[in-house]
Amino acid sequence: MATLGASPAAPPPWSLLCALVALAALWFTWRVLEWAWLSPRRVGRALRAQGLRGTAYRFPSGDLPEEVRLLAAEVAKPMPLLSHDISARVAPLLYKGVKDHGKVSMGWEGPTPRVILNDPKLVREVLSNKFGHFKISQLPANFIKMVANGLANHEGEKWVVHRKIINPAFHVEKLKKMLPAFTSCTSELIKRWEDLVESGKGREIDVWPELQDLTGDAISRAAFGSSLSEGRRIFRIQSEQVQLATHMSKTSLYIPGYTYLPTTLNRRVKANSREVEELLKGIITKKERAMKNGHADDDDTDMLGLLMMSNMKESQESGSSKPMMTIDDIVGELKIFYFAGMDTTSVTLTWTMIMLSMHPEWQERARDEVLQVFGNKQPDHNGVNQLKVVTMVLYEVLRLYPPFTFLARQPHKEVELGGVTYPPGVQLFLPILTIHHDPDVWGKDVNEFKPARFAEGVSKASKDGAGFFPFGWGPRRCIGQNFALLEAKVALSMILQRFSFELSPSYTHAPFRVASLQPDHGAQIMLKKI
Repeated sequence: MATLGASPAAPPPWSLLCALVALAALWFTWRVLEWAWLSPRRVGRALRAQGLRGTAYRFPSGDLPEEVRLLAAEVAKPMPLLSHDISARVAPLLYKGVKDHGKVSMGWEGPTPRVILNDPKLVREVLSNKFGHFKISQLPANFIKMVANGLANHEGEKWVVHRKIINPAFHVEKLKKMLPAFTSCTSELIKRWEDLVESGKGREIDVWPELQDLTGDAISRAAFGSSLSEGRRIFRIQSEQVQLATHMSKTSLYIPGYTYLPTTLNRRVKANSREVEELLKGIITKKERAMKNGHADDDDTDMLGLLMMSNMKESQESGSSKPMMTIDDIVGELKIFYFAGMDTTSVTLTWTMIMLSMHPEWQERARDEVLQVFGNKQPDHNGVNQLKVVTMVLYEVLRLYPPFTFLARQPHKEVELGGVTYPPGVQLFLPILTIHHDPDVWGKDVNEFKPARFAEGVSKASKDGAGFFPFGWGPRRCIGQNFALLEAKVALSMILQRFSFELSPSYTHAPFRVASLQPDHGAQIMLKKI
């Protein structure tokens, strides 16, 4: 029996701990409920109230299962050999959304609302970012760190500083000095092909991996100059990284935190990332040493040298005692240069050889122009600028088969666009592929290969001149656009000088998006010496 007037016993420590755990569990449950259920439903109602049509949110994965189902169904169907009507196959969910719900429609990437803007004027308004309302829609942080942490991912002041430092490396005069790297790499490719192809006979070659090797070598020489062997190793690793990390990012959409689990795939990606960073830091250290010893000057023509000199100059002019870009920053820029650059030019060249095989009349026109401008000599910069037909062909390939099929942005505050008010967190999907294949923008012949539509330039090729986005648009337009086009024109010209080509009977037309738009079963071409 308790003594009268005695104070009550203090609760045992474990009960207090249990209470704290229970409160934490309630808080966590509420946050998950808000993220995965309440917020999507609230935003969905607000957008629908403004007249936006689209799919209803399905807990917890949104439209992702439907996207997987549609993609599997499209991939299972054979595609007509000469068809360029690829939107439904490559981006079935986007294609269905536009078809069913209109050019501006709503869908769901997990609990994140995704608004498709299949209107070039709205796309340009977003990409111009005139009032700073939009930011890039980030990839998972782990993906960025391991594969592509550079200019394309930065925002604000960091983006401004990096863009200013990197710009000089892509000036026309600097690109001219990189042209020998392009011609040298292409000469090696042509020599290898000539050794494989007997005179007077055709030889089947899968040009897709061949052209990947070509652009990887060209980037290695252009970026690192004498450090070619390390550059080639980086290219091989980054090629694998793109494949692995793309697969990993798709899985992480279903399993939050998946990229941090100790799976075989994740360990491989992390090991690759460490090796690339070690190789790049070694190359940077050697370049720094050469610059300190006076072995580098303003005529240094490799990308790394130009970048480091620009960094040094910008740091001195700003009065900073430290470099504006750290070694880690430079490593990130070089990694994204490989990530974007190696795929952009190789897939463009691959689809160009496929298109010219399908349309031999344009192959002959392009070859006639190349021989008229260069004869049998290697391309030079002045001659490349005279290539009208080749440029038209490349633009039409980039229209029908853009390397990257979409861009994504998010408003960082409430913003009105096209009569609809979007809250922060909505993902604005800018579908390059479906705009490039929109008959309202390009005409009834939109899915035909007609390079002549670019005869008067990009501005007059589509309705209102606003429908062509292969390298993005506005202040964040791809900084490597001129680099990629120069490399593609040089390589294509040299191939046309030496070979005629047609599709092999074993070729299967199967465009498929990995990181970029690639031929799913390779690009088997019959080459014949001229």
